Amino acid sequence: MNKLEHIGIAVRNLEESNRLFTRLLGVEPYKMETVEREGVRTSFFRVGDVKIELLESTRPGSAIDTFIEKRGEGIHHLAFDVHDVQQKIVEFTHDGFKVLTDKPLPGADNKVIAFLHPKSTNGVLVEICQDKD
Repeated sequence: MNKLEHIGIAVRNLEESNRLFTRLLGVEPYKMETVEREGVRTSFFRVGDVKIELLESTRPGSAIDTFIEKRGEGIHHLAFDVHDVQQKIVEFTHDGFKVLTDKPLPGADNKVIAFLHPKSTNGVLVEICQDKD
């Protein structure tokens, strides 16, 4: 893995959370977008070399909606930049990690992504991502 790319934080209300994190971090979000496939709206803040991604559910039953219902707002995942998501999926699967997809999926912020199930990573949802070509 190359670096920590971003920290994903599940929130109930994106507008309120954007105001809170703007005050906290001293910067405005640089991007907002919706990922329909995942049922999520996101905003991104840049803090040094790391990004903070706020995630709000856009529909009942989405992964973020389910997460918040079970655990409340808070850290949802850690995302790591990799050179080749598809190759990492193969490597992690071979090494015994439970990868949630067998191929990369489109994600927010011009990325292709895959997730490792928290049951195989000490309770932490791990995302691997790379820039789309």
